[in-house]
Amino acid sequence: MRALVTRPKEDSVALQQELHKRGIEVVLGPMLVIRHREDAEIDLEGVQGLLFTSSNGIRAFAGLCGERGITAWCVGDETARTARTEGFTDVHSAAGNVDTLADYVIAHSKPDNGRMIHVAGSVSAGDLAGALRNAGYSVDRIQLYEAVAATTLSQDTKNAFLRGLLGAVLFFSPRTAATFVSLVKEAGLEDACRTVNAYCLSAGVAQPVGELPWRRIVVAAEPTRAALLATLDQG
Repeated sequence: MRALVTRPKEDSVALQQELHKRGIEVVLGPMLVIRHREDAEIDLEGVQGLLFTSSNGIRAFAGLCGERGITAWCVGDETARTARTEGFTDVHSAAGNVDTLADYVIAHSKPDNGRMIHVAGSVSAGDLAGALRNAGYSVDRIQLYEAVAATTLSQDTKNAFLRGLLGAVLFFSPRTAATFVSLVKEAGLEDACRTVNAYCLSAGVAQPVGELPWRRIVVAAEPTRAALLATLDQG
C-alpha cells in the first residue's frame, strides 16, 4: 500500500519510518511549509515555563536561543520527544490538545512562579493564552515561525491519485486537511478519493476531510501518532 503524508516535511521523518516498518510506501505531499523567523527577540526574564503546541515551535526556539533549562510544557508526546531531542531537560506532555495542555499546566504549576511564554506560529489552534490568563497566569505569545499553506498539489501527489496508487491519506491538523481538500477540488481530483481511505488524528481534523468522497474516513481513538498508526494496523 502507498500512503500520502500531508504533514510538513520537518514533522514527517518519524512518521515515514513507522510507515516503512509496516511495509507502506510513502508519498510526500506537505500541505504546509514551515518558515522560521530569524529576527525574533526572546525575553526570558521572570519566565517559569515555555508552552509548545507543536514541534515546529520547539525547533524555531532552539534555532534562536540556547536556553534549555526552563520547563517545556508540551501539547503532546511527539512534541515532548522533539523537546528532549533538542536538549530540554524538564519536559512535560499533556498528551492531548490545546485545552488539555491548559488544564495540565494549571494542575501542575502556579501563576505566582512566573510568566509563561507560548512559542507559536502565525496560526494557532484554540486559545491557550486566554485559558491560562483566565486562571491567573501571565502569558506572552511570541511568533517564531510561519506555516505557509501550499498553493497546489505536488506532481507526485497528482500522479499517485490519477494512477490509483494510493490506499491512504494521513491528516494531522484541521488546517492541513482544509488545505488539502481545497487543492484537490481545484485539481478536479475528487472522484480519485473514492478508492482511498482518509486517516485523521481527531474528529476536528475529520470535519473538513468529510467534504471529499472517500472510501472510508477513520478517526484515531486519541490524538496521537501511535493511535493514528494503530488505525492503519487494523486495516
